[in-house]
Amino acid sequence: MIPLLTIRLVVLAALLWLAVFDVRFRRLPTKVVLVIGALFFIDALLIKMPLSDVLQHIALASGVFLFCAVLFAANLLGGGDAKLAAVIFLWVGLGLSIPALTLISVIGTVVSLVSLATKRMSPEQRSRPLRALAMFSGARGVPYGVALALGGGTVIVLPVLLPMLLTQ
Repeated sequence: MIPLLTIRLVVLAALLWLAVFDVRFRRLPTKVVLVIGALFFIDALLIKMPLSDVLQHIALASGVFLFCAVLFAANLLGGGDAKLAAVIFLWVGLGLSIPALTLISVIGTVVSLVSLATKRMSPEQRSRPLRALAMFSGARGVPYGVALALGGGTVIVLPVLLPMLLTQ
């Protein structure tokens, strides 16, 4: 159980790093997203996930990527967000897709509202908290990677973490 939790905590750490990176630079490095995706296959091997389940996860991720590619083509979503969404749904699979989508949507709504509310804020604010808040400014686009990382990361880690916490 510890190796599974370790892999998932590494994924969570990488997702949190991506969230911060997205807020600061409005991009999501492909290499980090690919590493998170590759870790799914290591996790699947460790839990001895049946091949049919792995293929279902891949099919879901492919569908999510295609849907997000359409949103990207319509200039409604960033390319990095499309790749990250596909990787998140590779991890969560069909069984946890609705909780993941719900959590990502709720967090995404909050991120979007903060981005809208801070649209006119300048990052040259004097106070550190206001400077940090100004980083969310919608003038540079909405950092939706934050919602994907926080919502997806939660749904990836909790299925392994909760049983460990509840048995102690």
